[in-house]
Amino acid sequence: ARRGRTAGTDGRVELDVTAQRTPAPDRGPDRAASPDADDRVAVVVITHQRRPEVLAALTRLRDLPERPHVVVVDNGSTDGTADAIRAEHPWAELVASPTNLGAVGRNVAIERLGTPYVAFCDDDTWWDPGSLREAADVLDAHPGVAVLTARILVEPGGREDPIVAELRDSPVAGVPGLPGPALGSFLAGASVVRREAFLAAGGFHPRLWLGGEEELLAADLAAAGWELCYLPTLTVHHQPSRARDPHVRRRDGIRNTLWFTWLRRPLPAALRRTGHVLRSLPRDRVSAAGVLRAVQGLPWVLRDRRPLPAHAEARFRALEESQRRSTARRYVS
Repeated sequence: ARRGRTAGTDGRVELDVTAQRTPAPDRGPDRAASPDADDRVAVVVITHQRRPEVLAALTRLRDLPERPHVVVVDNGSTDGTADAIRAEHPWAELVASPTNLGAVGRNVAIERLGTPYVAFCDDDTWWDPGSLREAADVLDAHPGVAVLTARILVEPGGREDPIVAELRDSPVAGVPGLPGPALGSFLAGASVVRREAFLAAGGFHPRLWLGGEEELLAADLAAAGWELCYLPTLTVHHQPSRARDPHVRRRDGIRNTLWFTWLRRPLPAALRRTGHVLRSLPRDRVSAAGVLRAVQGLPWVLRDRRPLPAHAEARFRALEESQRRSTARRYVS
């Protein structure tokens, strides 16, 4: 068993979650059969109540030429997901959490790994063959880069996700010699991270759970001097699951955006960003619930507030105009 993180009622983050681990057996014959096997990158998958989707995702991961080690965290599913994984994909390492850890499930998984790089994969996304190897090569060659985000193709049909244009045209200024456009944040389900940097930054914050949880981690990585990049030679496919509650995701996304803003942005920027978010929200109960939850969290947010240093804040200031014009980041459901 292993302990994970939850937020206590007094505002502190406590270790309070146990998870059952199914170790992955040795798959030497499979690796020996693939000349493209690559030990540098492992894959972390989180899932909740999506048994068919995660089983399909694991099949695709099993068939990748890189033969990555895979850790899948079942976030408290009650639909038989864990048992199905044990039966159909015994080669994968399973962490069966009794509760839904949200994005913290990725923290639990990455702590078990020893590879220098970790690719995140949602249960409704999958990596193109060869992309993991390409990511490892690029991260080897650029030791100052902590995160690579891939080009995203929406399935069925293979059309580019609208967010890709914003990644490609990112206004963020990075250091010279980066392998791709510098980013202010990243998309967890379509990114490869440097494990060392991820752990040093503390991983995903347990209070944010899911929905825009990447922004706070990206800011802390930038504050520590790491670079984040978009790399169009990496490809992730995304076939959005129908087993989702878009209203909950929007509510939590609004809350998390506001929490991040007041945790890390300097006061003038926090006021500007808050004003823009509030003006752009649909006037409905979902938006109201998101704002209310953000306000309810202000005591811990203000207590933990740590404005970014100038070099990291410059990244988010550069994004303000594109955020105002964005059609891919609207709070709709």
